[in-house]
Amino acid sequence: MKEIEEGFLGKTVLVTGGAGAIGGNLVRALDTIDTKKIIILDNLSSSYAWNIPKGPKIQFIHGDILNDENLKRAFREKPDIVYHLAAHFANQNSVDNPEKDLLVNGLGILNVLQYSQLVDVERFVYSSSGCGVYGLESKMPFEEHDVSIKLHTPYQVTKLLGELYTNYFHNLYKLPIVNARFFNSFGPGEVPGKYRNVIPNFFCWAMKGQPLPITGDGTETRDWTYVGDIVAGLLAMGIKEKAIGEAFNLGAGREQRVIDMANSILELTGNTAGIVYTERRDWDKKTHLLSCITKGQGMIGYQPNMSFHDGLKETHRWFVENWENIEKSAEF
Repeated sequence: MKEIEEGFLGKTVLVTGGAGAIGGNLVRALDTIDTKKIIILDNLSSSYAWNIPKGPKIQFIHGDILNDENLKRAFREKPDIVYHLAAHFANQNSVDNPEKDLLVNGLGILNVLQYSQLVDVERFVYSSSGCGVYGLESKMPFEEHDVSIKLHTPYQVTKLLGELYTNYFHNLYKLPIVNARFFNSFGPGEVPGKYRNVIPNFFCWAMKGQPLPITGDGTETRDWTYVGDIVAGLLAMGIKEKAIGEAFNLGAGREQRVIDMANSILELTGNTAGIVYTERRDWDKKTHLLSCITKGQGMIGYQPNMSFHDGLKETHRWFVENWENIEKSAEF
């Protein structure tokens, strides 16, 4: 931790999407160390005013990565480090809205990269998707070199496109980039909703006494990774010299069955409504997901520490503490 604190000493950090689940937790972590200033650029398309991190070093800009004036305002602060987490999220949303997905995840990252090049940032960290850039032919556990072009949703396509753009800026302009491939992030801070992840949605429905709908038979597995572990990986990517020009999986490196996750949430919430089964979605071709985290462990010291069950307990605690706001904000 000392190396992390020294690496961020006196730095100005821009976090696009900094009001979201991962971004908000990252901003709060940056606020506890000796950064100079933290700028959040977020249009609140999937986050809410009550959940924005606050503090004397934190500046919130209600703006969009597709808006040139908003970007000028953010980059006027000449950030040293940029975390690009803003995105059109995620698979089903991209299937329903492919044009918007391409605009935000394609043109959006190009805009942010161009401004980052203009102000000569020291590091550009991009939030890619480990669930997206690996295909059915990729060997599990997924290793960073084994990406695929046989993808099944626009979101997967544009997340890979983002990596192609970051690599282009690194290769041609020597922009110091790092690609972070998230695997099934969960934890405090994610408000449930129509296009959100399964764990916050299950907590929401369970706390309302509703049955939990599983698409498939429940034997499907995911590499659910606690948001605090992902944040620790992002901090290391922001300062470690070995990270520049590389891609890293930010996963837990373990599989959890969907049925076991659902039963754990039912138990934590005391919900007796049980589980219902529905048809798997047409695009949902990957029944199992598992990351290989050896590269990150060796090069940047990435080490996920939170157990899955303890992470669920922390998520439940956050839901209980913020239930009034969550219930008002959740949109299905």
